Amino acid sequence: MSTNDYRVPPRDIAAFLTNYPSIPKSDHVNDPSANYLFYLNRLRCQPDNLLIEEIHSKWYADCDQLEWNHAYIQWLFPIQEEGMNVDAYRLLPHEIGLMRDNEEIICRLVKSYQMMLDFYGMRMLSDMGLLGRSLPPRDFKSRYRHLLRKTHNNLRITRILKCLSELGMEHLNAGFLLHVLNEQSENGELNSAPLRLSMDQWWASCIRDDYERDWVSQAIAKVRSGGLFTREMYETAMGIRQSTGRFPVDVFT
Repeated sequence: MSTNDYRVPPRDIAAFLTNYPSIPKSDHVNDPSANYLFYLNRLRCQPDNLLIEEIHSKWYADCDQLEWNHAYIQWLFPIQEEGMNVDAYRLLPHEIGLMRDNEEIICRLVKSYQMMLDFYGMRMLSDMGLLGRSLPPRDFKSRYRHLLRKTHNNLRITRILKCLSELGMEHLNAGFLLHVLNEQSENGELNSAPLRLSMDQWWASCIRDDYERDWVSQAIAKVRSGGLFTREMYETAMGIRQSTGRFPVDVFT
C-alpha cells in the first residue's frame, strides 16, 4: 500500500475498527488478567517493577522518564495487539469488560491520559475531552517538540487512542484530534509532515463510532485542502456534542 493511499486503512487500523475478528473471543476466560490487576494497583509492571499509582506519583511531569523509557506505555495503555515490551501483556477480551465497569480503573486510566497530555504540552479542560495548552510553568512549545522530533511518540498516540476506545473512553479521542487540528490550522503548531501522516492515516481512524470518525476525518480533510479550523470552531463543536451527544452536521459550524 502506498503511504499516500488513504482509501485503504493500515492493517492494524482495519483490525481495530472491526474489533480484531481474528482473535478468538471465547478462549481467554482462564487467561491471566495482568492488565486488569495492574490497573487495580495490585500488580507491578515490568521491567520497572512499579505499581500504577507509583508511576503516576513519581513520573508525572518527568519528561526524561516519559520520553526515553519505552517499557511503560504498553502497561498504561494496553490494547489487543502485541507490543515491543516482552514483559507486558496485550489486552485480552475478558479484561475489557472488567476494566470498563470498574470506576477505580477508569479514574486511573484518565490519570494516565492526563499524564501523557502533560508530557505533550496539553491539558484537559472538560470531562468530554476538550483540551488546551499547558499552563506555565510548563512550556507547551518545548513539550510539543516531543511529538515533532521524536516520531515514536506518534506510535504512542495511536496506542493511547486505541486503548481509550477499548476501555469505554472513546469520547476523549475527538477532543485530542481536534485540538491538534486547531493548532495546525490556526497557529502552525504540531504541523510536521510525519505528524500529519500519523494523524491522517492512523489517529483519525482510532474512533469506532462511524459518525464521529467521519466527522473528524471531514474536518481534517477541509483543513488539508486549505480551510481554517479556529479555536472558536473547536470549542463550539465540542460544546454542541456535549449538549446534544453529536457533533453538528456542518463540520465548520
